[in-house]
Amino acid sequence: MKKIGVSLITAFVGGAVAIGGYKIFENKQLGKMTLEEQQKVYFANNPGAEILSSTGNPDFTQAAAAVSPGVVHIKVTMSVRQSQRGGGGSPFDMFEEFFGMPQQRRSQPRQAMASGSGVLVSPDGYIVTNNHVVEDADKIEVQLTDQRTLEAKVIGRDPDFDLALVKVNAKDLPFVKFGDSDNVRIGEWVLAVGYPLSLQSTVTAGIVSAKGRQIGILGDQGQGQGSPYGYGPQEPLVRTAVESFIQTDAVINKGNSGGALVNAQGELIGINAAIASPTGVYAGYGFAIPVNLVKKIVNDFKKFGTVQRGYVGVNFREMDEAARKELNVDDVNGLYVADVVKDGAAAAAGIKKGDILTKVEGSPIFSSSDLQERVARLSPGDKLKLTYKREGKERDVTVTLKAQEAKKSAEEIENSKSATEIFNKLGASFTPATDAQKKKFGANSGVVITQVHRGGMFEYFGVEKGLIVTHVNGKPVNNVDDVESALAATKRNIVRITGVSEGGTVEFNFPVEY
Repeated sequence: MKKIGVSLITAFVGGAVAIGGYKIFENKQLGKMTLEEQQKVYFANNPGAEILSSTGNPDFTQAAAAVSPGVVHIKVTMSVRQSQRGGGGSPFDMFEEFFGMPQQRRSQPRQAMASGSGVLVSPDGYIVTNNHVVEDADKIEVQLTDQRTLEAKVIGRDPDFDLALVKVNAKDLPFVKFGDSDNVRIGEWVLAVGYPLSLQSTVTAGIVSAKGRQIGILGDQGQGQGSPYGYGPQEPLVRTAVESFIQTDAVINKGNSGGALVNAQGELIGINAAIASPTGVYAGYGFAIPVNLVKKIVNDFKKFGTVQRGYVGVNFREMDEAARKELNVDDVNGLYVADVVKDGAAAAAGIKKGDILTKVEGSPIFSSSDLQERVARLSPGDKLKLTYKREGKERDVTVTLKAQEAKKSAEEIENSKSATEIFNKLGASFTPATDAQKKKFGANSGVVITQVHRGGMFEYFGVEKGLIVTHVNGKPVNNVDDVESALAATKRNIVRITGVSEGGTVEFNFPVEY
């Protein structure tokens, strides 16, 4: 009997030591793991009851209960300038003074408040949200569902993906389990969880109405605009937004930004980022960033503080019926390779100008977002399987993504930075003018303004979409890189724009300092 008792005690002590040892090991290793790996370890050792989607009348009570504690309210304090002459001052007040306009306006700083949502993705306080929620923040506070308020710091953020990772100093926090956005199906039920219109935690339901949506809110997302991965028509150094949204009709409003889009099993499938609305409030559709892209970006933030981008090294044009006829090819789907970057990844794999990219990792390419999101999940050195068509035959190649090389002098880097800043202040998107468009107006060069963004100089001075810009600072421009290069030649802080339209030749002179 004594032997049995000793054996039981020995087994118990041994088990306790093993468990304790594992916990010590686990805690040491967690800091080295990606957020996704941390979640797998946690849920493997803490299995919960499976949350089932409804097969009859929709019932999302389990999913809502599981997710809501992990979605937080983010409150931001920021400095803004307000005119003493009543109303909100324009960021272009100094422009008016520069050109001899009334100078009664004087601005003074004041504090403003804004709010959004965020999603806890680890028990030690990492929170995913949108870049636009925190980008202008002087102070970030996070209110948990238990009413605790904690100050947060930014770990990393990127406007091209509209994602940010912030962190609070706390432990054992509830968090939301990652799902798989590749498995999301059009028509399936989803929940949006967040803090709309400064309300407390709010859950709404809807269905997935589309995937891979491009809506033109991030960077230069007009037709034929560039991307950061070497597969946009101009492959610029900046304005490198990636859009491949999950579209849903679950009700979201201002304040839902950065909140969770989850499936009926309570798994995170997207970060809510935008609504399509003519009024600024919900009008039918919301858009979420797919979680499989979110995972990669936030892990880059956690490890490097910035996004590690890989490049394919091609310039392309989306195929459609008009492009098929113009290019005299048979394909109506895919991406037409307009150019191949010298010494780039695609060139090394044998892809040439005139090829049509038809598949990525075996999946058909119907639009640029099909390729964009796939590449956005990868880093320099990662491999990507592409299928392209040449002379009617499809061929498979493996492309090893490359980092973008920037062999420039310090002066060139400074000029490039200055030109980039000026470009962004213009507030416009461009695409190369076609030969037919240039011939129509008798121009030898030109880029078409495809979008005029709110708050930029073009909007302020009434420059309209559709204008063909032929020269910037007296230099001919034929693509986005030409525009940025010409902006580097700006003198006395005045940008000179020459363009043509149905009304004839127009010229604009813009001040770039404010």
